[in-house]
Amino acid sequence: MFDSYDILVALKKLDLLTHRDSWWWPNALSFEVVVGAILTQNTKWENVEKSLQSLKNHLILSDNESSLKNIAQMNPDVLASHIASSGFLNQKSVRLILLCQNILDDFGSFDVFLSNVDRQWLLSQKGIGKESADSILNYACAKEVMVVDKYTYKFLCSLGVDIPDYDELQSYFQNGINANIKRTLELYDNKIPLAQIYARFHGKIVEFSKKKMKLEL
Repeated sequence: MFDSYDILVALKKLDLLTHRDSWWWPNALSFEVVVGAILTQNTKWENVEKSLQSLKNHLILSDNESSLKNIAQMNPDVLASHIASSGFLNQKSVRLILLCQNILDDFGSFDVFLSNVDRQWLLSQKGIGKESADSILNYACAKEVMVVDKYTYKFLCSLGVDIPDYDELQSYFQNGINANIKRTLELYDNKIPLAQIYARFHGKIVEFSKKKMKLEL
């Protein structure tokens, strides 16, 4: 029976991320990921990119600390006008502003947030579910967490394994890697951290699924 390490090996041979960012998510390890994690809920990433670009064009998104403070102080209607392409603009604008305010209230700065935030805190925020929380933990904070989503679920189903529960699905992918941690790191010549491997693993699954390919194990 194969495990997630076997899946990673098979996906890695396909060079699915050759022309993508090193963490797959664009501008990973930045505040932009936090914004993107909220905006991408129930919409296509292409729509999120339009919203992010609008925020950059109007200098709302710039460096991490300034961006956090900018959004925390914004009027919801004004923010909504910049993220309209992402859908649910009124709901997302209110939740994003509140999240930024809470980051500043509880952590004081984005750098402190990166180092100290945990999943429990994120899940206590309005509008943040498990997938959004884990996306922020992995792609913004570089935590050793693998994001799973509808692509991951459908991908594993195509291999004959049906795990509908989010936490169980995540455990399946992380357990296989942790059980083969030395070999996993060696796949990348011990040059990148486990958090980045999880980031790329999830990215490989998404890109593979979009291409509607069939995996040979």
